[in-house]
Amino acid sequence: MLQGKPREAGSDIGRFVINSTAGVLGLVDVASDLGIEKHDEDFGQTFGRWGAGPGAYVVIPVFGPRTVRDSAGLALDLYADPVGYVDRVAVRNSLVGTRLISDRAALLPADKVIEEAALDKYSYIRDAYLQMRQYKVYDGNPPRPVDPDAP
Repeated sequence: MLQGKPREAGSDIGRFVINSTAGVLGLVDVASDLGIEKHDEDFGQTFGRWGAGPGAYVVIPVFGPRTVRDSAGLALDLYADPVGYVDRVAVRNSLVGTRLISDRAALLPADKVIEEAALDKYSYIRDAYLQMRQYKVYDGNPPRPVDPDAP
């Protein structure tokens, strides 16, 4: 809703309702089986949608590559994450650990591509990250770069 996309917000609310009821409190992703699209949004994308530029590229230990805009968004994402409000420390740490392992496992196929394709791994990852974030901020339709030589 903060990005001005009510249709996508409604779809995500529907996914939440379906998965938290028919999906046994979210343990099973029933909504995907029903064809309800999942939207991957965060506060960094919201800031970009509002017109904030990406800023400098940084790499934050554990969290990985970011821009200044996405780093500010990450702080809000962590603040808004319901897992951080679980009172039982063991349960909260288990949830965070499981998420970190899942995120790392999802990135394993990219390791092989980077090893095989990149001469300069840092610039390869930086350029791929910046392109991916621009793609996400503009929902797959980023503006064309301005050609300084064009009349």
